[in-house]
Amino acid sequence: MRLAAGVEYDGSGFYGWQRQRQSPTVQACVEEALGQVADHPLTVHCAGRTDAGVHAFCQVIHFDTQAVRTERSWVLGANTVLHPGISLLWVREVDAEFHARFSARRRRYRYRILNRWVRPAVDRGRVAWCRRPLDADLMHQAAQALLGEHDFSSFRAIGCQARSPVRRVHAVSVQRLAGEVVVDIEANAFVYHMVRNIAGSLMAIGLGEKPVDWIEHLLLLKNRARAGITAPAEGLYFMAPSYPEHAFLPVTARIDFPADDRYERPPGDRSGRA
Repeated sequence: MRLAAGVEYDGSGFYGWQRQRQSPTVQACVEEALGQVADHPLTVHCAGRTDAGVHAFCQVIHFDTQAVRTERSWVLGANTVLHPGISLLWVREVDAEFHARFSARRRRYRYRILNRWVRPAVDRGRVAWCRRPLDADLMHQAAQALLGEHDFSSFRAIGCQARSPVRRVHAVSVQRLAGEVVVDIEANAFVYHMVRNIAGSLMAIGLGEKPVDWIEHLLLLKNRARAGITAPAEGLYFMAPSYPEHAFLPVTARIDFPADDRYERPPGDRSGRA
């Protein structure tokens, strides 16, 4: 039997999602907890691996088991033994063809920047911090160059193992919410450090250090060395993937992008962006 599950975690105390020699990792903790409920070892697969310090509102996983438990029993049993920084949100039975990673059609990330001159305390480890004023409107305007299918080599970390740097961005926005500047981005997939590298470059624009058309220029350059810094991991949140063929899954943490041309260029735009 194949089961899918939603997982929420605070990445502050973990060495990322993927099981490795350094511990703790989110994957290892989840596998151990679910294994105790199932009464046998198991392996979980996720929709999108996250780095050390990165958080998730609804990471989706799947695993195979012969254990028969109710959905409630899986959730309560796992949460009883899980690390306090991780919570299982829901469990659903899926068909054998479902794969948390390969069945996902889009993924959504959010990058949070606390923009004030005083460092964070309550949100320490959960937001990036920029003490100088950021112009969120300029950042939003610049980010629209990302829409559509592009070679994201300028925003791809050196250690990226993806076979291609080409990805399609479906929606992107930058807005000021109270004392934060928030970057939301949805794409079919992401290359290594893509969102953090985009956030670092957008911050340079928001600070007035680079022009608004710099993002478009960087896409054409296809050169990571010419782009901005990699923004800190603590500001990044994996919001949720989407599974159009599995609409019954209770995927949460949805981002609503306003349906106007500030967010997506109309079809046939001469720039070539979707």
